[in-house]
Amino acid sequence: MLFRSTGSVFVAVCMLTVACGGGGTTGAAASPSPKALVLTATATVDGASKTILVDAKGMTLYYETTDKGGVINCKAACLANWPPLLLPSDATKPVAGKGVIGSLTTIANAEANGTQVMYNNWPLYYYIKDKAPGDTTGQNVGKKWFVVPPDLAPG
Repeated sequence: MLFRSTGSVFVAVCMLTVACGGGGTTGAAASPSPKALVLTATATVDGASKTILVDAKGMTLYYETTDKGGVINCKAACLANWPPLLLPSDATKPVAGKGVIGSLTTIANAEANGTQVMYNNWPLYYYIKDKAPGDTTGQNVGKKWFVVPPDLAPG
């Protein structure tokens, strides 16, 4: 008889614990780390293996030498060939991956309908003719477009 009542108490305590949410993990769930938007990768640039900046998909990022001081000079037809790296709508700031040693900031780009990511005060772009990760076909186009090295001096 004692066994039966002890068993009933045990079952009741277990049911109460489950009903009240006991037995699970406590505290707030850890929020996932934001995904890096800009990373480094090795690519062949002008016939040599170099470390450059790429996006999360491995696509090469470029800067234009006329964009000094965070000024965006690539507009209209230029944007058709050189789309900007835009901050995703669900992000509040760009996140740097391993090896990205410079400063990531943003600038409003009304012509691109978004917020453009900058590296060391240089607006970042893609080149429309790059089709796969590691392509660097935009290097030295017009003698003003270049891949972005991690040690790019501030613009």
